[in-house]
Order: sequence, then structure tokens, then C-alpha cells
Amino acid sequence: MSKNPFDKKIGILGAGQLGKMLFQASTKLNLDISFLDSSIEVPVGRISDRVQIGDFKNYDDVIAFGKDKDVISIEIEAVNVDALAQLEKEGKQVFPQASVVRLIQDKGTQKAFFKSNDLPSPTYQLVESKEELQANIDSGGITFPFVQKLRRDGYDGKGVCVIKNQEGMQEAFDASCVIEDLVDIAKELSVIVARSQSGEIAVYDPVEMVVDPKANLLDYQMAPAAISKNKRNEAQQLAITTAEKLEIVGLLAVELFLDSDNELWINELAPRPHNSGHHTIEACQTSQYEQQLRCILGLPLGNTDLFTPSLLMNILGDPSFTGPAVYQGLELCLDKKGVHPHLYGKTITKPMRKMGHINIVNANLEEAKDIYHYIKSVLKVISHE
Repeated sequence: MSKNPFDKKIGILGAGQLGKMLFQASTKLNLDISFLDSSIEVPVGRISDRVQIGDFKNYDDVIAFGKDKDVISIEIEAVNVDALAQLEKEGKQVFPQASVVRLIQDKGTQKAFFKSNDLPSPTYQLVESKEELQANIDSGGITFPFVQKLRRDGYDGKGVCVIKNQEGMQEAFDASCVIEDLVDIAKELSVIVARSQSGEIAVYDPVEMVVDPKANLLDYQMAPAAISKNKRNEAQQLAITTAEKLEIVGLLAVELFLDSDNELWINELAPRPHNSGHHTIEACQTSQYEQQLRCILGLPLGNTDLFTPSLLMNILGDPSFTGPAVYQGLELCLDKKGVHPHLYGKTITKPMRKMGHINIVNANLEEAKDIYHYIKSVLKVISHE
């Protein structure tokens, strides 16, 4: 007799801000959920005693953590996938599956997956070193401008470099990389799609992302994206097809480019809750966090309707400060209509570190933009040290 989904013991690798919001969603269903991370001084540890100490990149730690769990999931991709595969062999439910995490951990295998499944993605080449990259440039096999991406461990704007000319090669990575054609981007979009154990699909409306060019991080995001109905449907179908081809169980964030010719291209994937989906907490019928829990427990998926337009903005550490975090001007933001802050509980601020986000719900996105600009002018994450 299978165990009642609500009685299953859930283990999550990672206890950062995504884990914190996942824990908050779990409390509505009174779920038994624990997290593995290297310290209790992490966002989940600020609100829960369910953080077990260990390294989610260490095989033995992940195996030990998973032994008494019924379902294991992730809030970060950089985990020990060999341990996840072993836990699957031992009869544990691992969602997303170890094979999916392994594929997505490497941007090179992501690109090969897109190509083999006829999914539109910028043309690419693989190189193993800066020397090989330069040799390909010298021979004409690679031409400027292009985008260089580390195959592994790039996150939050790190591991991506746009190289426009030979002078820019000074900034190139000397590592195993993907080299992509530079797309003439009109808009950056993201679609969150959920796929359950039974193959049921739920897809959110595409959102439009505006990236800070200096930090290469999401600055703000608008939902819904300002695109045509046909292009919205095309983006959603592309996300659905990608999830079905992967056969993923769980959430999948599909980041997209809309180019100057109105064509869609897949940029990259994330098999977990995503920065571009934080707005779902206040703006959608079902948040991405509750949806992940429904997926991995085999529950019916929730309604994804957007019931109010919203603007999501990241709260980043001030470039001039490192030290104990002080949120200067936060009380002024709370006086504005539709402002919902989410502070992650990170005790130390660093330059451009993600310290939280704010969801601004407003039927008029132009008004939401005015509030965003006001918040940008008054809210600073600084340190007195």
C-alpha cells in the first residue's frame, strides 16, 4: 500500500532563499520537509530547525540525508548527482530525476539536448580552453561577437561573458565552455512549466525580464510579458515541449530570447523554482513553490492563472558594502501600494548579492514601474561595518 502523499518525508538539497520559500509553502499543507546545507546560517535556518548539516555536493552526505526520506528534491542544481542516482536505485523518489539534473548541470549537454530534439537555441561550439578558443578565432571557425558560457557552475550572472572583439579576449574564461552566436535580443522571457509524475502539465504565463547589464543579473521582471497572444502561446508550447522531451517531474524554468525578427530561442534551463517565478507568490493562483511540492508528491497540479499584473524586482547588496546587512529605507517602501517585500534572511551583504526581492502587484504596470523606480532610489542594502 503506497504512503499517503501528505505523510511522505521530503528532503531538499539546499536551504537558500528558494528553500526558504519552499518551506513557507509547505506549511500550508503541514508537510514533513527537511533540508541539507552546510550551515544553519542559511535562509531556511532563519525560520526553521529542519536544516540538517552536510554538503549537498558530497556523495556520502547526500546518501546519509536521503536514507530516511521518501522523496528527494533540489533547490539548486550544483548537487552530487551520483548520490541522487544511487538513491533512485534504492527505491527513493528523486524529482527532478538524477538524469535530468545531470543533463542540465552541463550547458554543453543542454545544448546537445536542444539540437537533438529540434528545439530552437543559438548555434554553438564547444571549446576546452582559452587557447583552443583563440585557435578557432584565428582559423575563422569562431567569429566576433559571441557569448562564452562556462559549461558548469555558472549562476547569478557569473560564468557568462560577451566577447565583442579581440581586445575582449582578455576577459575570456580559460575553461571548458560553450561558445554561442550572439542573438540580437529584443526581449528576454521566461516560462515556468510544471510536470507531474502522471505527465500532467501546468504552465505559467511568460514573463519579461530586464537584466542589469553591469551585474548580468535580473533587475526586474514584468508579468505578463508585453508580447502578442500568438507569441505567448508559442513560448508556452515551447516550454511544454521541452519539459515533455526531458520527461522531467517537477518545475522547469525555460529562459528564452525573443530576437529582433520576432523569433524565439531557448537560452537555458533550470530544473527548480526560479527567480523569474517569484511573482507567483502574490500574483498567481498557485505559487511556483506550492507547484513544486504538488509535482514531487504526485498531487494534482494547481491553477496557474495570473490574477493580477505584477512587477518583481531583486533587492541586491549595494556595490560599496560587505558586512552585516542593514536595509536602509525599507519602511518607505512599505508605504507604497501593492508592495510585498521578501527578505531572504542573509546576515551578510556583499556587492550585488541577492538579498531579497519585492513583488509589486498593480493592475497598471506603468504605475508599478513608477513604484519600482521610487524603491530603487530609496532602498539600499548597506552595512555599518
